[in-house]
Amino acid sequence: MEENPEHLVRTRVSLLNRLKDWDDHESWGQFYNIYRRLIFSTALKAGLTESEAEDVVQETALSVARTIKEFEYDRSKCTFKSWLRHLTEKRIADRYRKRSREPQISREQTRTSGKTPLLDRLPDPDSLNLDTIWEEEWQQKLLEAAIDRVKAQASPEQYQVFDYSVLRKMPVKKVATTLDISIGQVYLARHRVSKLIRKEVKILESRMA
Repeated sequence: MEENPEHLVRTRVSLLNRLKDWDDHESWGQFYNIYRRLIFSTALKAGLTESEAEDVVQETALSVARTIKEFEYDRSKCTFKSWLRHLTEKRIADRYRKRSREPQISREQTRTSGKTPLLDRLPDPDSLNLDTIWEEEWQQKLLEAAIDRVKAQASPEQYQVFDYSVLRKMPVKKVATTLDISIGQVYLARHRVSKLIRKEVKILESRMA
């Protein structure tokens, strides 16, 4: 099941409470479907491999399971978003520590082959700003959710203009020719849909868990 971006930015307190029951497999499946790609993408951008990023997803889910019973939702102190970010960052750091303990045999083999060792080509974890990476991924999901909502609000014609000219980055003149409308209509439709999206982003931000 694909994650729903809107669910991502408005995790309900009821879901968090249901997660405290380890036997509630349906709620845990919902949590996993919603947050898996956010955690996975953050781990990838932090410099981990796909296999390591998958491990981070699994390990973060286990961390949530171990600590969810102690988590108390209070937006004025700690949001679920920031709590989950903290757990994810710790698991990413764990993967880097694991690398440092790995045998150096692959490094020796690489020297003899004349290629640059993989570990030498990966970023230094101390140089990464994981808070920034997480926020960028979160904002991307927020934008996707806003676009999904506006797609259901705007007229099909206006949304198609926005899709072609903004999402697909098609030149304005080509959009006008393709849809048989004027260049002015392209700019007007794009402006109206973009305005709606900005409005939805603000609404969703106010609902962040």
